[in-house]
Amino acid sequence: MLEAIAVALGLNAEGGGRNFSFATRASHSCLHQYLRLVRSYSRPRDTYFLRAESFYNVATEIEKLDEEPGPGPPITPAYGGPLHEKSHGESFFGLIMNRLRGAGLYLFDEPESALSVRRQLILLRRMRELIHLDSQFIIATHSPILLGYPNARIVVLNDEGYRVARYEETDPYRVTKAFLDDPATALAKIFRD
Repeated sequence: MLEAIAVALGLNAEGGGRNFSFATRASHSCLHQYLRLVRSYSRPRDTYFLRAESFYNVATEIEKLDEEPGPGPPITPAYGGPLHEKSHGESFFGLIMNRLRGAGLYLFDEPESALSVRRQLILLRRMRELIHLDSQFIIATHSPILLGYPNARIVVLNDEGYRVARYEETDPYRVTKAFLDDPATALAKIFRD
């Protein structure tokens, strides 16, 4: 669903901002063709699709664009430096802290996949800063930390459809809480034959 929204917005299916048009391997669905986006706000000045599974491809494209002669400045400084010279998590963090400017619509597909717990908490703070700069986030996540953003509208998608849920009703919250409340019992259940 998130990928379809991104493509319907004119963003690259593999990720990036509006000006990315590369394709490593076309694997996105045709769902975007059936979406009708309705804007109830002014057009965002900034947009970005962070797709965890293909961010390496975005980093490679940024390096490629910087190597080509052109009239514009290099792109890597907007990401906090060369992304392939950083760990996966540090490159995500560089994007989040440097590239996102505010007044934007940001689509994140499992950003927690490269972020430590501490970095997820910093992401929450950065999201708050950007929201105060008139930004909006749509995030697909399994992180109980990211789901805990205050007053977030949480939509649970599954085989039965979708529903709006309270934070405490989500599987990531319930499973994590059960484990942290009693790790020995949780592990005994997992390891039981």
